[in-house]
Amino acid sequence: MVTFKDVFRQLIRDVRNEKLRTFLTIFGIVWGTVAISLMLAFGTGLHKNLIKQTAGLGDRIVIAWPGLTSIPYEGLGKGRRLRINEDDIAAVRTQVRGLKAISGEYETNMKLDYAAKTMSVDISGVTAEFGAMRNEIPQSGGRFINELDDHDQRRVMFLGDRLKTNIFGDADPIGKTVLLNQSPFQVIGVLIKKPQDSNYSGPDAEKAFIPSSTFRALNGDKYVDNMIFQAASSGETKQVIKDISAAFGKRLRFDPEDKEALSMWDTTEQFHFFDIFMLAFNGFLGLVGVLTLIVGGIGVSNIMNVVVEERTREIGIKMALGAKSRWILTQFLIETLLVTIFGGAIGFAISLGVCAVFPAQLYEYVGKPEVSPVVALFTALALGIVGLVAGYFPAKEASRLDPVVAMKL
Repeated sequence: MVTFKDVFRQLIRDVRNEKLRTFLTIFGIVWGTVAISLMLAFGTGLHKNLIKQTAGLGDRIVIAWPGLTSIPYEGLGKGRRLRINEDDIAAVRTQVRGLKAISGEYETNMKLDYAAKTMSVDISGVTAEFGAMRNEIPQSGGRFINELDDHDQRRVMFLGDRLKTNIFGDADPIGKTVLLNQSPFQVIGVLIKKPQDSNYSGPDAEKAFIPSSTFRALNGDKYVDNMIFQAASSGETKQVIKDISAAFGKRLRFDPEDKEALSMWDTTEQFHFFDIFMLAFNGFLGLVGVLTLIVGGIGVSNIMNVVVEERTREIGIKMALGAKSRWILTQFLIETLLVTIFGGAIGFAISLGVCAVFPAQLYEYVGKPEVSPVVALFTALALGIVGLVAGYFPAKEASRLDPVVAMKL
C-alpha cells in the first residue's frame, strides 16, 4: 500500500533530478496564488476605505432640510416655507416606528476669542444623539455633548480637530474657556481625526458643536436648519423616510410626496452602492486571479504527464508486484497536491509580506490591503481545486497502464 512517506521520498527524488522543471512548475503556482490573494487583499482594503470615508459623514444616516412647498395641499397654496421646531421633532419621534435617533441641527457663524486669537467659526447646535449618528468620536480625555448639557443649557463646546489646532496649537484644550460671541464656553472634547470625503455644511474638523438648547438661548433661533435621523437598521431606512415625511406632512400640513418641502439625502444609498460595486469588483479580481492560477495548474498537469511517461516502467513493476490502480492514482494525486500546496504556501507568504510592507502613507487613497479569512479560504479552495484537476488526469492515465506493456517501455 502506498504511504505518504513513500510519496514524499519519490517527490524529493523527482525534484533533485528535474530541478528546473520543478522550479518552473512551482513558480506557476506561486504566481497564480500571489495574483489571486493580492488582488482580493487590495480589493478588500479599498472596500473598507470607501466605507470608512463615507462613514465620516455619518453611520447610514439621512439628512433632511425643510424648504418651500411645491404642491398645493388642503387648500393651502404652494411656496410656503416649512419651519420645524423641537416640539415638532419630539412629536414625530413618538409616531415613527423603526426610528432609532433624530436630532435637529442649528447652524451659524460666530466670533470666537481665546487669549489673543479672534476668529470666525462655524457653530452647530445639536443634541446628544447627533454625536453617535455623525460619528463625532472624542479624543481620549474628552467627551461629546450629553443630555444633561442640552437639558441644562450648559455652555460647553466640542471642537473639530483642525479647529482645536488653530486655536490651541499642541496644548490640551479640555477644561479651558473660550468666548463665543463674548459668552464663556468650556471645551469638553475634541474630535478624533477622521476621514470625511463628503459634507453638507463644511468638514466637521473645522466646526464647533454646542448644545441645541444653548444655541437657541444664545441666538434666539426657534427653527432648525436641518435634521439628522437614523433608522434602527439600514434595511428600514426607506420606510422610515416615508413615515417621517408622512408624520411631518400631517403635522405641518404639506403633501408627504412633496420633495421640495422636505428634501432628504439618504446616505445609506452610498453604502449600498459601494457594497454592490465592490462585490462585482472583487468578483472580477478573483476571476482574473483564478484564471492566472489555472494557467499554473495547466503547467503542473503537463509536468505530471511527463513524469508519468518517465516513470512508466517503474509503474509497471509496482503493478506487477501487486500495486493496485487506486494506489497508483493516489500516489500521483498526492504528489501533485504537494507541489500545489508548496507553491501556494510560498505565494501566500509573499502576499502577506507585500501587505505588511505596503506604505502606510497610501492607506488614505487605496486602503490597507488585507488578506482576510475569506480571502485565505477562497485562495485555499481555488488551490485545492486546481491541484486536484491538474493531477487527476495524469494520475488516471498512470493507474490505467497495463503492467506488461509498461515494463517493456
